[in-house]
Amino acid sequence: MARSYLLLLCALLCLPAQAERLKDLASIQGVRSNQLIGYGLVVGLNGSGDQTTQTPFTVQTFNNMLAQFGIKVPPGGNVQLKNVAAVSIHADLPAFARPGQTIDITVSSIGNAKSLRGGSLLMAPLKGIDGNVYAVAQGNLVVGGFDAEGGDGSRITVNVPSAGRIPGGATVERSVPSGFDQGNTLTLNLNRPDFTTAKNIVDQINDLLGPGVAQALDGGSIRVSAPLDPNQRVDYLSILENLEVEVGQAVAKIIINARTGTIVIGQNVRVQPAAVTHGSLTVTITEDPIVSQPEALSGGQTVVVPRSRVGAQEEAKPMFKFGPGTTLDEIVRAVNQVGASPSDLMAILEALKQAGALQADLIVI
Repeated sequence: MARSYLLLLCALLCLPAQAERLKDLASIQGVRSNQLIGYGLVVGLNGSGDQTTQTPFTVQTFNNMLAQFGIKVPPGGNVQLKNVAAVSIHADLPAFARPGQTIDITVSSIGNAKSLRGGSLLMAPLKGIDGNVYAVAQGNLVVGGFDAEGGDGSRITVNVPSAGRIPGGATVERSVPSGFDQGNTLTLNLNRPDFTTAKNIVDQINDLLGPGVAQALDGGSIRVSAPLDPNQRVDYLSILENLEVEVGQAVAKIIINARTGTIVIGQNVRVQPAAVTHGSLTVTITEDPIVSQPEALSGGQTVVVPRSRVGAQEEAKPMFKFGPGTTLDEIVRAVNQVGASPSDLMAILEALKQAGALQADLIVI
């Protein structure tokens, strides 16, 4: 087995370098992170906590915590908390995380706390979708924003002070089985499904390991034979994930963000023969009232006479022509020559799509 690994490594060194690594193209099925969520209290705030009259669940949680320490609040007691805030906690449990390791957590206010700056999160369990506790969180918050308010009602807020993070703020208590060491095969899921990329991966692996080692299940999944021994399987995948594969070209797309005016044109966009002209008509209306004075001793009155001036101007935009199979570079050059703005380019691209001359998917977000 060691000899075969050496042969694989030598073969990898001979591969062309103008491709992408397999680890950047695909992930292993079953090796993934899991979301955790929890609920807790942040204490030690400088008067910026929840207003308990509007968030009764904060008082209820606080009373339950005191009861665990043998302190009972009298029934009907009017508890006013200004330094406590109820928060939600969420985190991602990485694959292969083991008990005793720490993970980062994000803490967000769910009440009406003005700021969590300077607060400390009390011990809170983090649960998975199955209801089991996988980590326990506690620590001092790091808040990037702040909130300040003056006595006259003036207020300034920078960033979001009602949310923060605790680096390494949760300790893993339970690991999640990944299925990595089960069975004699592994499935690689492409980050961007593509039949050409899947075929290239299968061909590359089979050229190194022999026919039938890798099989394409569809355009996004590839099944690969793997050793049963976990230690050998790690070495095996270490070699595979550094395998360089030529990636298939993406579908021709044009992405338009109408809100920001951002336009992204893909590499394979083509335009059929078409002639385009794009101009605009500007109409200007100005009000210039004049004052009318009566003749001397005429007994008349001074009045204001309205006067409007209307003008129209049409910009002269030259017509440009796209030849058959026009490329992205030629499209950008032609549009720049006529000085089209992003909004003008959006209108031109939409018109070309309606005319059937644009060979690309036009996506407006």
